Amino acid sequence: MKILIIEDDLDIQGLLVEYLESNSFDTKAFANPIEALDFLKNSVDIDLVVLDLMLPKMDGFDVCKKIRDISDVPIIISSARGNLSDKVVTFEHGADDYLAKPYEPKELLLRIDAIFRRIKRANPLKTIGDFSIDENKMEIFQDGYLLEFTPIEYQIFSALLHHPREPLSRESIALYIGIEPKDRTIDMHISNIRSKIFDDIKNPKYIKSIWGIGYKFIG
Repeated sequence: MKILIIEDDLDIQGLLVEYLESNSFDTKAFANPIEALDFLKNSVDIDLVVLDLMLPKMDGFDVCKKIRDISDVPIIISSARGNLSDKVVTFEHGADDYLAKPYEPKELLLRIDAIFRRIKRANPLKTIGDFSIDENKMEIFQDGYLLEFTPIEYQIFSALLHHPREPLSRESIALYIGIEPKDRTIDMHISNIRSKIFDDIKNPKYIKSIWGIGYKFIG
């Protein structure tokens, strides 16, 4: 999961980045909300935004509204402005949750987990290119058709789908799915996956071999 933090207090920003990354979240942080909005417009893999209200160059309420104009990404407000009227306005602008400073980073983590659980229950399918993943049932569909993957094939292809255009080494794939990185084991499973998704190794549409490294999803 990748989280965008918009926070101009660099001490708080650093604390949130360190805490979230220690809990296995990827983070991207900005103090300037205009730069953050530009980044969000060109990014397809942000899963949640943590937004301060007291920001330079643009009011946090306006930032919240502009985020909602371009994305349905969940927004958690993180602000020292804790009065009821501020909360009402942010929810009217599309925020999903509100945390009044000061708070323990653990509380932010719990709020993030709660939002992701709600999203998962409401829409278990995550679409990436021609594929949809139902993580609850551990199923992957290609153009609406269920792929008959073994559990290991599901985990390998899921790892590739969740890191689009990012080369993954055989070792990192093995670590991701919890097996020993033995010679040719990952290659054998990739070959089976390619066969099931009708991917031509000489002219790949979905899985590209990266010489000396491993594989990446390009579809």
